[in-house]
Amino acid sequence: MAGHGQRGGHWTVVLRRRPAQMVGGRPEGGYTDEYELVCSECGDDPDLDYREVSPGLRRIRGPYLIAAGAAAYTRHVRLYHSRQARPESANDSQENLTSSAP
Repeated sequence: MAGHGQRGGHWTVVLRRRPAQMVGGRPEGGYTDEYELVCSECGDDPDLDYREVSPGLRRIRGPYLIAAGAAAYTRHVRLYHSRQARPESANDSQENLTSSAP
């Protein structure tokens, strides 16, 4: 997992503590007790607030408590970004992932 501010090829998926609000691409107002999954390869932008991303990206983002977030991170990487993952259609794997999100 990588920290906020790392761009490009340095990270693909990050589980981060959910900011209370994003303003101008920076967290403002502290952080919540929830975590969110941000995946640049799926089209998400870590500088956007939860309310600014599509419903599909919101389903990936969560929110999660830490244990559920770690499990969602592992599941997401295995389903979408693992070279050893078994071939499945994007729709099937997206449905599998989002059905377990809160």
